[in-house]
Amino acid sequence: MDVPLWLALLCVGVLGVKLIRPPWWLIAVLLLGGYLIADSLLAPVIDTVVK
Repeated sequence: MDVPLWLALLCVGVLGVKLIRPPWWLIAVLLLGGYLIADSLLAPVIDTVVK
């Protein structure tokens, strides 16, 4: 069974929010920060560290 990555991440995110109950501002900061870093000059540096 092939599950798209976005669907798997969505399911893990929903379960994490329901089980851990982090504040909504923290979720928004992590999502916005990740989006902004992925589109910045730091993206190649982060890519090499992750790989």
